[in-house]
Amino acid sequence: MACLKGTGRHGWRVIRPLAFLICLCSAAAALPVPPDPSTVAVVYNSAAAGSEELARFYAKARQIPADNLVGLELPDSEEISRDDFEKKLRDPLIREYDRRNWWQRGRDAQGNLVPTRARIRILVCVRGVPSRILGTGPPKPLVPGEQPFVKTTQSAVDSDLALLGVDGVPVAGPANNPYFKAEKSFAEAGIPMTLVGRIDGPTHEICERMVQDAIETEKTGLWGMSVIDIARMFPQNQEGDPALENIVKAHREAGIPVMVDRFPDTLPTNFPLHDVAVYFGWYNWNINGPFTNPGFQFKRGAVAVHLHSFSAGQLRDPSKNWSAPLIAKGAAATLGNVYEPYLPFTHHFDIFEARLMAGYTLVEAAYMALPVLSWQNVVLGDPLYRPYLHLDGTGEKIDADRDYRAIRLATLRWKDDPKQLESMLREAADRLKSGVLLEAIGLMEAEQDHGEAAALDFRKAKVYYEDKDDRLRMDLLVAAIDRKENRKEAAIKLLHGARTLYHDLPEVDAVNAWLNILDPPPPPPAEPKK
Repeated sequence: MACLKGTGRHGWRVIRPLAFLICLCSAAAALPVPPDPSTVAVVYNSAAAGSEELARFYAKARQIPADNLVGLELPDSEEISRDDFEKKLRDPLIREYDRRNWWQRGRDAQGNLVPTRARIRILVCVRGVPSRILGTGPPKPLVPGEQPFVKTTQSAVDSDLALLGVDGVPVAGPANNPYFKAEKSFAEAGIPMTLVGRIDGPTHEICERMVQDAIETEKTGLWGMSVIDIARMFPQNQEGDPALENIVKAHREAGIPVMVDRFPDTLPTNFPLHDVAVYFGWYNWNINGPFTNPGFQFKRGAVAVHLHSFSAGQLRDPSKNWSAPLIAKGAAATLGNVYEPYLPFTHHFDIFEARLMAGYTLVEAAYMALPVLSWQNVVLGDPLYRPYLHLDGTGEKIDADRDYRAIRLATLRWKDDPKQLESMLREAADRLKSGVLLEAIGLMEAEQDHGEAAALDFRKAKVYYEDKDDRLRMDLLVAAIDRKENRKEAAIKLLHGARTLYHDLPEVDAVNAWLNILDPPPPPPAEPKK
């Protein structure tokens, strides 16, 4: 990679990158037109401390007109009754739309009143607006053969608001999403619905940080590691695992370094990760693994999503469920479910990530990936956030991103010549003594089932890395190859050595977790019979 020169992990500088500039000029594609801020309205709870302040902060940050803010007096809680939702939130919002001439409504073919023209296409609920609608009473008995979801009356506030102004939608069960799998901006689609996003989380400060991170990341682009934890817990599953595999493939082809864990157990406690810009995984009730490490933080602007039925069951406690903790750990965007959604009615992660990578906003990508409305699903983060705005290599350059930019640019340049791509990356890694580059090469080799070559790359990357937790990760990646290829004794030997070498790191918990699986301690002796 003759155009790169530098002095360490993040000490690169670009010298006359003519070849890359030529590549980028030919590879860049037109991005979707982003939503006009004047088409965005922000709803806050006038009875909740800090809610109006957050709404005004967001409106100013995204240049949303101050007249597009709506304050409603709502219960100051995360949950709202169906009656209060209709009387205090939905119906007053409809009146505000009418009063402010934000839409025109007419009758559809079935005689239902629906929006026919709308000035406001995106609605943003901020912290203080309840996120969950309670059910309307005991569930009715099912008819034989009837699916349980058809009579569920619980739902997410945001998902019900997506059909604001559409009459005749049953309270029970989900409704089809006409924007599902769309490949055009919401403004172009002209669908009579509203995209509803949410800026919410454990604290007011975290909510503001999410917005700031989104705006700052749009200046540079989102660069870093992708971590996909497939955790094959349900062998019969035909939806979750393939979607995650599709993301792995898309990231590899895009030149985003991707670490994949396919063991039945999720990544172990305190597994040493760094520079995590993207995370997708499933399936545990509460946050676990690397994300419970007190020292772990996502890269600024990270997109992090974990599939679980109640991932967004609450948004205040940073130690429970998944959505709130992922945001508390630095993620700028996530998806979640407030109640049981049933797997077919959750976000399709591969569609979501593909639309983000194509340049759509967070809220557009989320609804493009969602089969149903009036259901349990929420999208958290700045709805206008476009994390991959500079995937073509444009944007402001900062030192922390340069390793990852180089991998992306090299992938664009030699995407049709994998041998040359690998050769150029190796040459650059050795010249720059870059653990990041060598780890990326090792991950590519591992994905191609070249275990021996990958292990050599990880061992060499360990020499280049300076931080002990990075070196430990290289040992764990080698142990994972041994475990995958049924070299159990080699993996155990390596892990025992790592436990001795890194005994003073909190990340050694990951070593102990794998040893407990591969080499469990003997059971305690039985008590003698009396």
